[in-house]
Amino acid sequence: MSILTDGTHENLVLAQNVNGRLRAEARMAFARAFLLRATGAGAFLALAGAGFGAASYGYATMNQFDTAAEKIAAAMQTALADVTLKTKGEVTLTDNTLKLEGLPAQKADAVPTPTKAQLGAEAAPASKAPVNTTFTVFKQVPYLDGQIVTGWNFKAAEDRPYQQYCYFSRRSNESKGQVEIKIDLAMDGRTLPQPQKSDVNLGILATNCVWHDGKAL
Repeated sequence: MSILTDGTHENLVLAQNVNGRLRAEARMAFARAFLLRATGAGAFLALAGAGFGAASYGYATMNQFDTAAEKIAAAMQTALADVTLKTKGEVTLTDNTLKLEGLPAQKADAVPTPTKAQLGAEAAPASKAPVNTTFTVFKQVPYLDGQIVTGWNFKAAEDRPYQQYCYFSRRSNESKGQVEIKIDLAMDGRTLPQPQKSDVNLGILATNCVWHDGKAL
């Protein structure tokens, strides 16, 4: 058994070995602690990056939808601004009234007027003889199974008819085909003479004639 004393060579070597081992263990402990801190910091940064990325993606998605909605609204506004609605009548929008363009309203008592083409102003016979143009306006009143027709004959550029006539007309189906029965009633506002052998009362039927001035001449 040997006892080492202070200051001997063996004690110095032993002290150096112990100090070296302690320093090595301290460095290993420091390295472990640094590794744990680095791992925690890395995990924190990774989670923070993932959260920031998710937030950025959500914001970008919402902004994209807002932009698309704005584009659609702008396109609809442009399309409606370029549209012109043309119709007849009025369209009521809540408390406002929108008057739309349309054709002028026709009067309820408007009557057809002959056109130049219908009158045939340029028509002429092969003989080149002068042509007098007249036209007739018919007024029809339903009566029994037929109608009472009044005709007004006009000359061109005249407002009063130069001749008026009235008759009763009825069509019937016979074995040989359709037959039209015509009974003359009046001329120029005056009832024609009553036939002796006739059951038809011309005076009663003539009350349905429509004269130009509204009364018999």
